[in-house]
Amino acid sequence: MRILVLGAGGTGGYFGGRLAQAGADVTFLVRPGRAKTLDENGLAIRSPFGDATVRVTHVTAESVADAGRFDLVLLSCKAYDLHSAIEAIDPAVGEATAILPILNGLAHYPVLDKRFGPDKVIGGLCVISAAKGPEGEILHLGNGASVTFGERDGRQHGDRCEAIAAAFAAAKVDHTHSTDIQRDLWAKFSFLATLAGATCLFRASVGDIVATDDGRHLTERMYEECLAVARASGHPVPDNARSFAWKTLTQENSPLTASMLRDLESGQRIESDHIVGDMLRRARDAGVTAPMLEVAFAHLQAFEARRRRAG
Repeated sequence: MRILVLGAGGTGGYFGGRLAQAGADVTFLVRPGRAKTLDENGLAIRSPFGDATVRVTHVTAESVADAGRFDLVLLSCKAYDLHSAIEAIDPAVGEATAILPILNGLAHYPVLDKRFGPDKVIGGLCVISAAKGPEGEILHLGNGASVTFGERDGRQHGDRCEAIAAAFAAAKVDHTHSTDIQRDLWAKFSFLATLAGATCLFRASVGDIVATDDGRHLTERMYEECLAVARASGHPVPDNARSFAWKTLTQENSPLTASMLRDLESGQRIESDHIVGDMLRRARDAGVTAPMLEVAFAHLQAFEARRRRAG
């Protein structure tokens, strides 16, 4: 199976790097500057699961058409780069190509479906905390790194998901071939919208939020709003996923924050519209009252407006 990984940042670099380390046929689609770093230093991974430096094959947007078609495209860009990412991968997508997005949220699926057709787009999500270090190395910041994927319509589309599972298994990457990926996507979306909304709104970690007089209660209200949207969508979050999320969102002394807060505090673009904004729009479409999401999204919009003015 020929695999094209869009980008070699924290997420794509980690999972694509582990696949390449295991001998999979992996090519990275990167910008020219990143290509130069990969030529000079290889792809370095620093992780609790083991460090590695891998020499990897790579192309740029200008040369990807020469690489031919791929069996799988692993899409791991930020949501605000989705349209440019689509243009970049388009020459690599053939009749038999599957696209596996591991972006946060759900708003990218209609965009990908419109461009490539829903049969090409597999449902996917990942759990990882990773970033690109100052020398271009991939810094795996936590003890978890997993990928979940499955057919969104629940039907068999050849053996592509089995082939993906085999590739991740060979790379010793924690993975799940889900039989109900819509349920899993909504479980993560509900959790992440709450985590991002709360930690960005309060500019604080989970532990600091729940240590306040009303933080736990306000976080619960936001999570309940998200759960109500999931129920209205026809994909209620299962009890076990809900219990795990609630424990994570209210753990005392927890240093956990959303990556969105880290981006916000460093003055970078954020995925506010794709995560919190999209959840709020879905709430309004479903007639779900969501005052906590309204406050959180207004806060994020104000930040974005201020960041744009600062240039």
